[in-house]
Amino acid sequence: MTANEIRQAFLDFFASKGHTIVPSAPIVVKNDPTLMFTNAGMNQFKDIFLGEAPAKFKRVADTQRCLRVSGKHNDLEEVGIDTYHHTMFEMLGNWSFGDYFKKEAIEWSWELLTEVYKLPKDRLYVSYFEGDTKDGLEKDTETLNLWKTYVDEGHILPGNKKDNFWEMGETGPCGPCSEIHYDSRPDNERALVDGKTLVNADHDQVIEIWNNVFMQFNRLKDGSLQQLPAKHVDTGMGFERLVRVLQGKTSNYDSDVFQPTIEFIAARSGKKYNAAAKPGDADWSVAVAMRVLADHIRAVSFTIADGQLPSSNKAGYVIRRILRRAVRYSYQYLDFKEPFLNQLVPLLAEQFKDVFSELYNQKDFVQKVILEEETSFLRTLGNGINKFNEYVKKQNEAFSTPSSEPRIVIFSVGGKNYDNHISTLITGEFAFELSDTDGFPIDLTELMAREIGWTVDLKKFNEELIKQKDRSRAATAVDTGDWIQLKDDDTVEFTGYDETESIAHVVKYRKVTAKGKEQYQIVLDKTPFYAESGGQVGDTGELVFPDGEVVRVTDTKKENGLIVHYVDKLPEDIDDALTAIVDKDRRHNIMNNHSATHLLHAAMKQVLGAHVNQKGSLVNADYLRFDFSHFAKVTDEELERIEAIVNEKVRENIALKEERNVPYQIAISSGVTALFGEKYGDYVRVITFDEKFSKELCGGTHIKATGHIGFFKIIAESAVAAGVRRIEAITGIAAENYILEQNKLVNHLKELLKNPKDISKSVESLLDENTRLKKEIEKSVLEKSSGLKTELAQKVELINGINFIAQKVELPNADAIKNLAYQIKDIVPNLFLVLVAVIDGKPNITVMIAEDLVKEKGLHAGNIVKELAKDIKGGGGGQPFFATAGGSDVSGLDAVLVKAKGLV
Repeated sequence: MTANEIRQAFLDFFASKGHTIVPSAPIVVKNDPTLMFTNAGMNQFKDIFLGEAPAKFKRVADTQRCLRVSGKHNDLEEVGIDTYHHTMFEMLGNWSFGDYFKKEAIEWSWELLTEVYKLPKDRLYVSYFEGDTKDGLEKDTETLNLWKTYVDEGHILPGNKKDNFWEMGETGPCGPCSEIHYDSRPDNERALVDGKTLVNADHDQVIEIWNNVFMQFNRLKDGSLQQLPAKHVDTGMGFERLVRVLQGKTSNYDSDVFQPTIEFIAARSGKKYNAAAKPGDADWSVAVAMRVLADHIRAVSFTIADGQLPSSNKAGYVIRRILRRAVRYSYQYLDFKEPFLNQLVPLLAEQFKDVFSELYNQKDFVQKVILEEETSFLRTLGNGINKFNEYVKKQNEAFSTPSSEPRIVIFSVGGKNYDNHISTLITGEFAFELSDTDGFPIDLTELMAREIGWTVDLKKFNEELIKQKDRSRAATAVDTGDWIQLKDDDTVEFTGYDETESIAHVVKYRKVTAKGKEQYQIVLDKTPFYAESGGQVGDTGELVFPDGEVVRVTDTKKENGLIVHYVDKLPEDIDDALTAIVDKDRRHNIMNNHSATHLLHAAMKQVLGAHVNQKGSLVNADYLRFDFSHFAKVTDEELERIEAIVNEKVRENIALKEERNVPYQIAISSGVTALFGEKYGDYVRVITFDEKFSKELCGGTHIKATGHIGFFKIIAESAVAAGVRRIEAITGIAAENYILEQNKLVNHLKELLKNPKDISKSVESLLDENTRLKKEIEKSVLEKSSGLKTELAQKVELINGINFIAQKVELPNADAIKNLAYQIKDIVPNLFLVLVAVIDGKPNITVMIAEDLVKEKGLHAGNIVKELAKDIKGGGGGQPFFATAGGSDVSGLDAVLVKAKGLV
């Protein structure tokens, strides 16, 4: 069977058992602060498990795109090294929401594997939960007894909490599980070693292929277990592992899931892929690199297609890290010195076009993003290599004078000082800076060090890494308490489309501490507050309690389908009905900007082309920000046309057409604009401003007619990432105030220029005159510097073989002083020069030292200027032969000259 046939057989089997086949959720998780990525098939059903949302279907099955590169489930460093771990993988799964439980799950998994896929029964091993005294959990005898009806008892194994009690994270739904493992070793090896001894022992040929999780509990923050409202089944079968087993391979990468990609890489690199290579073999690194590329391109491509661009923080940084790991392997072991990874995108898109069409529909955009990221990181690699080589060179120079005694030497690289006492050691500080600041991987630093017989101080590197993680953790630490339930019903009715004030009751609440500040999160049974979603910020407002106490709502967010209100305090009595009131003016401004975003999107498609798609947005009360796919800067003329179209639609005062609960397929077939990376339900909300102009799926709040927007003004256009541009705009009062401010500015300029007929020509004339005068001043300064050069050169004092000059000069800027210093250096050998001056009322120090003195006497201008700057209450630094400093105390300049002579 091919991979596609294996996948389809799974879905067909569970459809025959009454399961509804549902689409994969996006990899990028929205509205769940506990997750960045979908890391398991159950993520999209988490709110059902917790009882926070009703199940649309009692039984479902799907294949889910998953990513495991952060948090508890992190397989990144194993990827490519072994044959069965992946960053992105498909999880085949079947679920029961309060319907069938252990009996059917076990029966059907065995039926599918042995009767449909026809796997040999004697190669299968199953496990059950042996219990855990700490959690007060007994042995899962029900699962054990069910398996006995299908499996030889020698193939049924007990498992501990680590292996057989599944938990998504530190908190959340969990329960005992039953794993199914497959032994793919040849018969002669199986005869020598019993397969059951290799289950869960990290043997690459005895692997888990399926896990049946029986969701029964919710893990609370205090570690205790709480029974879920209903019992559920959550199964997950690793698609790549299943294909490998059914195709009789010993590696996931040898199956037709990965082989087309690996063959392409091998052909382009001119290197052979040896699947049997072992650590220490000459072609081991090449094999690992090809596996890394074949795996990582999937993770990066599908995540970008789902709406997450590589960036320098959070989820975007994780994607950038995966991409850079792939680029590093291709550069280091496959000799790709030019961008290559992006060339795999069309191949991948074609492979999955009938399974996950999101990538195929955006393949050009995804390829462009990856190309730009590769290009940027290859520059980083080049810069890092140059910096490493400079470090080695400087350290060799610093240790060039032999010494029989251990010593510490100080040397400068890129304007930063390092100290070392071993000539062949890369300090942990430098290695960490290369990694943290320059994005240069530590293992590449280690490799380059080994090549020249040096070592890296990994102990110090790891200490620096831990410090950074601690700083990051402290900055983002959030302590979330458990929910305190006041009402059994967790369903929330959102009334905000129709009203801004509702009578409600508190369903539950919890305390949250972030950055030392205490807050509360409240869930109401009915609320007009819009929760942050789809780029629109959350509402603010007030909760008015029966006794008259008013509690301010500072934000509203979604969590697992719940609308959560953030408040700074809670009244003692919160049982009675309260009035939830949204800030009406703020909401109105947000609606203006949100509706204007829809008009902007439609106008851009008209002006720039149909390829324009939303890649992100921010809609708040002050302005709107719209990120979109486009490969060139939007010209001023194009921006004017876009702005004109939007304002034309504003003046037409087009009435809002809002349709709720429209079947998704009907909405899509009507030509509505849907966003990649969004998970839409079976029923959607359609927002239309003129059927022929703007029709989008949207859950946000909108104005009743476009005329409410008043006026639309674009204020900025910029690049965000490869193939992604950004427009910022304002509407209504904000736009009116902007125009008034611009008008005031123009009128003020006219007054300053004596009300000329043509303000542009007057400004051009001023600029020309300013340029001419600057040149005259520069000429005068140069003439003055030349005179000073001769004068100062005559004031040399010979001290200890050093030609010392320390003088106060009067020059207009730091560049003039720098030029003077270099002129004196050209005519005075063995120079130690200190010049002080007052520039724009502030003290300035310049130190110039001849290169011979730097080498022979170990002098360092940067270190010296730091010491001198103390007398002017300032600081500075620079290179060994030239450095400057500034400060705040002009009166200390004379003391600087005295101290400089004392140092010499």
